Amino acid sequence: MKYNMIDLFAGAGGLSTGLEQAGFTVRFANEINKISANTYLQNRRIEPENLLIDDIANLNINYHKYSVKFKDIFLVAGGPPCQGFSMANRQKIIDDPRNRLYVEYLNFLQKVKPKFFIMENVKGMANKIDEVLNNFQKILGKEYNISFRVLNAKDFSVPQNRERLFIIGNNIGINSDEVFLRLLNYPQKQFLLVDAIGDLPTLLPNRVPYNSKRENDEIGYFSKDFNYSKTSFNKFINGDKIITKLFNHKNRYNNDRDIEIYSKLPQGANSLHPLIADIMPYGRRNHIFKDKYYKLVYNDVCKTITSHMQYDCNMYIHPNQPRGLSAREAARIQTFPDDYVFWGPQNSWYLQIGNAVPVNLAKNIGKAILECTN
Repeated sequence: MKYNMIDLFAGAGGLSTGLEQAGFTVRFANEINKISANTYLQNRRIEPENLLIDDIANLNINYHKYSVKFKDIFLVAGGPPCQGFSMANRQKIIDDPRNRLYVEYLNFLQKVKPKFFIMENVKGMANKIDEVLNNFQKILGKEYNISFRVLNAKDFSVPQNRERLFIIGNNIGINSDEVFLRLLNYPQKQFLLVDAIGDLPTLLPNRVPYNSKRENDEIGYFSKDFNYSKTSFNKFINGDKIITKLFNHKNRYNNDRDIEIYSKLPQGANSLHPLIADIMPYGRRNHIFKDKYYKLVYNDVCKTITSHMQYDCNMYIHPNQPRGLSAREAARIQTFPDDYVFWGPQNSWYLQIGNAVPVNLAKNIGKAILECTN
């Protein structure tokens, strides 16, 4: 059987990378962001014509132009942005204009009718899971057996506390619950933040503003020759590949106040810590901004890597260096291989990484699906 797949809302390719590692082959992908799409394309063997850089609505409208590419598709995967799922919101999810992309994802599934599908979304969507499952059955029909779980990436050898909702369905007669049961029974290694980033070169604060192209041995490089340590984590994310370059390990500009805060905060402390009370910029509103600054803990898993890092890394302060995490460190926490290069402006590296599904979690899901079909 050919395990061909389509990745919708593909981003920089975290979900695809993990599923490829499990044994799937990407036949087609869709991503609206040109920078993310370029990163996706540059890191894998896929023909440019099989990566559509456009709104998924236009993919559905012009489905007939691409349908020849969708023969023998085993899996469709993707995580449509979906904001209108609050319990306080009485409007049906499918009728909320904020969830247009979610509806387009369902409509695409209805057209392709893959043997399996995966939908990833934020944990909060589980608040309306009955409504979501009804949407799937209404559009796809009752031929699909559908199951769901909220999964935490830290339970799948990802050094990060990251909870997301996963919905899996199939139309080949398998109980989709079996996929999750198999997945949750895999033995896993546990990695901490120190395992993920402890061997990377030290970076000093970058005090020069308005020059994102500046590079040197102190603040890092987009690409630099590097001799990797043979750690268990490196082996875990890179396998047997010999990698001689260090990519995206570069510091961003910070002002003197932020650097002083970074230096004074102990690990695990946030904006309310007394050591920085005299230099916190928000005065009486500190309680509102208690997570404005947070120093990560080396011997623990990382907090959730998010796309907010494109703006600043104040909530992701390195445990023992006065700076925020580099993009390579964030990518390692997401279990991307070290030769996975993020392209575009420096801030966009963080956006791409924060929006990605952790690679090893995706790999585990793909592995469980394939084992259930064999």
